[in-house]
Amino acid sequence: MTMPNTSPIKLSEKWPSLMAFVLLCFLVFAFGGLFQPGEWYTTLTKAPWNPPNIAFPIVWIFLYICIAVAGWRIFHSDNQTLLILWCLQLILNGLWSWVFFGQHWLGIGLINIILIDILVINLILKARRSGLVSVSLLLTPYIAWLLLATTLNAYILLAN
Repeated sequence: MTMPNTSPIKLSEKWPSLMAFVLLCFLVFAFGGLFQPGEWYTTLTKAPWNPPNIAFPIVWIFLYICIAVAGWRIFHSDNQTLLILWCLQLILNGLWSWVFFGQHWLGIGLINIILIDILVINLILKARRSGLVSVSLLLTPYIAWLLLATTLNAYILLAN
């Protein structure tokens, strides 16, 4: 009777897939960057807790790195449910800038970001239950920022 090969993949063999996840996340970041706030956004009434504009790209670079590493860890866990959740949240994340800044659809933007919130919360909880604590920890700053962004989107919708 032969035993299956259960030796772990060497880290050097995982680097290309990590780079693919980082590239994918930064492509989403670049897509979102196509839809800048612009003059329209400056005329809107914003929440008093709205961070300065310079904070957004800095925070998002950090978050996309965390999202990429989380996706990479999920990919190497072979957990298809988590991978589907990860892909769905990334797609909706990429669409939000187009919806909100590109189309000025404030209500649809709020629905979009609430769906992202739900997906990421589920992803964090399911990852933790699956033993992927590192994924949960990597996504914790993301959900914190998303919840802040959700309040900002809601405030803009209600105040304008």
